[in-house]
Amino acid sequence: MPRKNTLCLCYEGDALDAATFYARTFPDSHVEAVHHAPGDYPSGKQGDVLTVEFTVMGIPCLGLNGGPLFKHSEAFSFQVATDDQAETDRLWQALIDNGGEASVCGWCKDKWGLSWQIIPRVLTEAISSPDRAAAKRAFEAMMTMTKIDIAAIQAALKG
Repeated sequence: MPRKNTLCLCYEGDALDAATFYARTFPDSHVEAVHHAPGDYPSGKQGDVLTVEFTVMGIPCLGLNGGPLFKHSEAFSFQVATDDQAETDRLWQALIDNGGEASVCGWCKDKWGLSWQIIPRVLTEAISSPDRAAAKRAFEAMMTMTKIDIAAIQAALKG
């Protein structure tokens, strides 16, 4: 039975590659099913992989090999809350080293153009601190970063 709500992500023919990468990179992620086209379609032929059902960190997704017309943008991103610098580094490097691209303030893109925010929990807590001066220092430190450096955020919090 189909899920009530599923994120549909468009790919240019490599939805299975993306889903497989996510499944081996992120916890609570796996590929559930691969569906082949029952006939020819504008971006492919009968028998090609048309859709891939997968889960990314518990979020149900459907990869649709819809062709080049629809592109990913920063308007949609997965935000991953990390517990420590080792987890932050591992996930960041996995995305970048697999053909991705670094951006700023904890953002990066994977090789398929999908945006990710790799955000340590300590940063989220820091910028929402009731001590507004400390929150501002942490925020200003974050604004200078590409990948988030937890030690630098903690130092900014302390002043």
